[in-house]
Amino acid sequence: MRHRMNVYFPPELLKQIADLADRKKLSRSAIVEAAVASFLSPDGADRREAAFARRLDRLSRQVQRLERSVGIAIETLALFIRFWLTITPPLPTDAQAAAQLKGRQRYEGFVEALGRRLHKGQSLLHEIPEDIHRHASPGADAPEGEP
Repeated sequence: MRHRMNVYFPPELLKQIADLADRKKLSRSAIVEAAVASFLSPDGADRREAAFARRLDRLSRQVQRLERSVGIAIETLALFIRFWLTITPPLPTDAQAAAQLKGRQRYEGFVEALGRRLHKGQSLLHEIPEDIHRHASPGADAPEGEP
């Protein structure tokens, strides 16, 4: 048995209910009944909370991976800079022009190589675990003379 209840809706909400009822080919009462039942359902809030928790967990894992990647990139850059500054002697004044020309050529080669690697989808961050595993394994595939 059903009981009648009179409710009042703002015109814009009533239009949305009518549009949804027309699209779904249901009565407006059925739409409002389903909405109220969903709102009053005790497990509805639990489902929403579980969905939010899954999304937050996924976002947390993504942020952790980003933090790790950025940390590796910063450490790599810092190590390279320290190494380069330590081993590179200052050039005599008469050799600087030739060194700058050679530097520009090498930089262009670097940018081209970087572009090729990025185009192929290669990434240093993916190679690092492989290199570590290869060097840590007994009988690694490293050529003779290399650690």
